[in-house]
Amino acid sequence: MKSAKDMLSSSLHQLKNVLKYSQLRLRTYVAQTAQTGAELPLRADLYSALQMEQHGRILANSHKLSSVFGQDQLLSRLADNHDVIMNACTLLTEAIKDGRPVTPAAAWLLDNYYLIEEQIRTAKRHLPKNYSKELPRLLRGSSAGRPRVYDIALETISHGDGRVDPENLSRFINAYQLVSVLKLGELWAIPIMIRLALLENLRRVATNLTTAHNHRNLAAKWADAMTETAEKDPSNLILLVADMSRSGPPLDSSFVAEMIRRLQGQGPALALPLNWLSQRLAETGQTIEHLVQLDSQQQVADQISISNSIGSLRLLTSMDWREFVENMSVVDRCLRDDPSGIYGCMDFATRDLYRHAVEKIARHSSFSEADVAHNALRFAREAAIKHGQTARNAHIGYFLIGKGRAELERSTAMQHSLPEAIKRAARESALSLYLGSILIISLLSTGLFLQQLRHTAVNPYLLTCFIVVSLIASSQFALSMVNWLATCIALPHPLPRMDYSLGIPLESSALVVVPTMLFNTQNIDALCEAMEVRFLANSDANLRFCLLTDFVDASQEHLPEDETLLLHITHNIEALNEKYPRPDGDYFLVMHRPRVWNAQEKTWMAYERKRGKLGALNAYVLGSGKQEFTHIIGNTLGLEHVRYVITLDTDTELPRDAARKFIATMAHPLNRPYYDEKLQRVTEGYGILQPRVAVALPSSNASFYELLCGGEAGIDPYTRSVSDVYQDVFDEGSFIGKGIYDIAIFEHALKNRMPENRILSHDLLEGCYARAGLLSDVQLYEEYPSSYLADMRRRHRWIRGTGRLPRG
Repeated sequence: MKSAKDMLSSSLHQLKNVLKYSQLRLRTYVAQTAQTGAELPLRADLYSALQMEQHGRILANSHKLSSVFGQDQLLSRLADNHDVIMNACTLLTEAIKDGRPVTPAAAWLLDNYYLIEEQIRTAKRHLPKNYSKELPRLLRGSSAGRPRVYDIALETISHGDGRVDPENLSRFINAYQLVSVLKLGELWAIPIMIRLALLENLRRVATNLTTAHNHRNLAAKWADAMTETAEKDPSNLILLVADMSRSGPPLDSSFVAEMIRRLQGQGPALALPLNWLSQRLAETGQTIEHLVQLDSQQQVADQISISNSIGSLRLLTSMDWREFVENMSVVDRCLRDDPSGIYGCMDFATRDLYRHAVEKIARHSSFSEADVAHNALRFAREAAIKHGQTARNAHIGYFLIGKGRAELERSTAMQHSLPEAIKRAARESALSLYLGSILIISLLSTGLFLQQLRHTAVNPYLLTCFIVVSLIASSQFALSMVNWLATCIALPHPLPRMDYSLGIPLESSALVVVPTMLFNTQNIDALCEAMEVRFLANSDANLRFCLLTDFVDASQEHLPEDETLLLHITHNIEALNEKYPRPDGDYFLVMHRPRVWNAQEKTWMAYERKRGKLGALNAYVLGSGKQEFTHIIGNTLGLEHVRYVITLDTDTELPRDAARKFIATMAHPLNRPYYDEKLQRVTEGYGILQPRVAVALPSSNASFYELLCGGEAGIDPYTRSVSDVYQDVFDEGSFIGKGIYDIAIFEHALKNRMPENRILSHDLLEGCYARAGLLSDVQLYEEYPSSYLADMRRRHRWIRGTGRLPRG
């Protein structure tokens, strides 16, 4: 008879087994629940490029669009995908920490989790809220209510097993558009939609990996329990098998393969669970061998899907989607038939500006984007037949972003929204609204000041002085407020530009000039070094560099050191030309003028200083001023082909490729100046383009004053462009002496306009007659004055020059 101690030990052992089996049954239930409703990875028949092309036409015919814009579903799904993938990686990481093996696919997922997180952040950044609401949606099917382009992305991923092939994708999209044309917004959405589809596929594979991992863990628990029971209490093994049978384990490939791996060959006692497993599988028409083989195949398939998806995510980052969208765009193909031949020669940003104009008109009319583009093309062709291909309105951009846009909008019956209609009305009366707003704010501010003096007896003369001072102060406040409000309301209007990235053509040749004075040899060395730096940053066969020099003012025509300075600069320029040879004329030139007697100033000085230098250069290039310069250093062969001059100050830095952008913008037909003989000024296009000017980074030996004030903010148009209000509201900018101008137009507009010895600040007047535009996306850099006195002298010169404009 058993003792009480043995009976208690037996009871505890049985209770322990009951708890263990209960836990196993609970794990089985959880595994079955997780398996229910699992979404399969995006795997369909693998298609070749030809098959994808055929599938594109079939898919386009099956898509039916909804006229209702539904709620955005993609962002919530993206967040859910992030959570699922993160939880899967957390589970797999814990398994590795516990020493449990994971599949190769799981290892791939863990190794590239950083990339997946980065792609999810990119997707959230490129998929703003309600973005997908603007895209056409499907009416029915598995993707009903979702954007059409998202279903296209899913099909691309499904028939490539996660691999995105650019050629297959291009042929697929082209074939689709033979049946149904995609909008520009949909084409631009393809990269983000493919990214979302890849993340969706990774989520599904990660879910499968998690489920398979849980099933393997469950099989391992049952197998370990059976092995332990077979060793310690073989008589209870049949009860354990029966318990497992009642729990209904998931007899899928992962569970069976793990069970077989752990039990097979472990002894005759474990033949019972293996036989039970074989019989249960036979009831469903399956075999152990088949499921083990299926598990191996599933692991390989998961690994391929994950590796393909990870590789495709990397491809999305490196692929040039701008070229892809242009190649796929029906609108772009239409615009490339521009009768002037200009569209294909423009840079990408300008071509995109044109396409967005088409997109906006189509969005607010009943016309499709292709119809709008064809309308613009029709107008341009009619203008080319009537006025010639070189006419401004023979270019298709005239009707998209130029003065002909109103005609195009009328032809499409475009309907403007209320805010847009208000903006257009305000733009048509921009000057009255601008000045009226300043006046009203000034009067209101002054009225507030006067309100404080309502009950105070004030001398009338003092009151008058107070009102005048208040109006002046209020007008400055009003100007700042109106400028700020205008830049908040008015949208920037970047100027169109040609594409000169491969080189400046001969017909757009330009000369970079720096009007300066020769003081000493150190000054000359600094000038030549700065010119070499500008050349290295903007090297081009049709871009040359020149110093327009004078001697300092003197009491006599010639000074003893003049000849020494000329010899020194001649030596430096010849060395540069020898270092950087050019076959037709030299890259580096110096054009030097003599002193002449100025009766008003009573001194020997250069004629009209900077304005005189530029005028002499223009005359020389146009062939009528050969006598203006006494010394020309360097070979000027080919200078007659120069069309544009880029004028800089001595301390102005010309960033890399900035000169090409200047010239490419000036050469665009919509920016080419038109001189009105009746008004005696440029009325369309621009004779001058003024870039933004910023303060350069201080050098290592910068003074304390330069470090303190170099980043000063405020209204200072001579060192930075504070606001684009004039360009955005009035389509004109202010010329401040640093920029590019068309030589012929500049001379024609300003000929005999400037009286001698009366105009100091000539830049503003030049900008008015030749019409200056602001080149807001190109920037020059200048050093800030090194001391307070230097800064004051510079400001005094500006104020003195501006103050003399009315008298001039």
